[in-house]
Amino acid sequence: MSLKYAVLAALLEGEASGYELSKVFDASLANFWPATPQQLYRELDRLAGEGLIEFRTVPQERRPTKRLFSLTEAGRERLDAFAAEPTRRPTAVRDEFLIKMQAMDGVAPEEVRALVEERRSWALGKLARYERVRERLLDGRTEDAYLRDAERVGPYLTLAAGITFEQENVRWCDRVLDVLERRAPAGAARQARG
Repeated sequence: MSLKYAVLAALLEGEASGYELSKVFDASLANFWPATPQQLYRELDRLAGEGLIEFRTVPQERRPTKRLFSLTEAGRERLDAFAAEPTRRPTAVRDEFLIKMQAMDGVAPEEVRALVEERRSWALGKLARYERVRERLLDGRTEDAYLRDAERVGPYLTLAAGITFEQENVRWCDRVLDVLERRAPAGAARQARG
């Protein structure tokens, strides 16, 4: 999948500047489709060239003119067609950290522990950010009320997937830290014999 559909989906929320879209990506789409601001701006230009989005310019005092982007009817139709297509293949995890874990047995336990604690900290940070977005979306409603009454539930459901993913990252890190702790005495005995 290209960035194209992630940008089109982000514009379902309504008209937005490139800067605002980068914030949307940071807050809600980054859990499953990260993009840099430079990638977003290049994609916005491509999508406008394809007629899938349009923009209007808004002059600003003491700042460059701002472009506000919105979906065209053609963009909405393309996004709807994409959303209805079967997914081509399951997601493949490509994570440098997991390669390091695969090779961890030759590394000092305290170094491995530091890597795992850092990953756990990142996951907790993302969870906190996702929870803030969740509270903003719910706006005082229960989850059941939101899912029953909200105009669009897709953003909430994808956010829930991100929350679950990061909760599982924390659980996995806790398990790895526990394994490292339990192995510490055996590792020290092996080193003393070696």
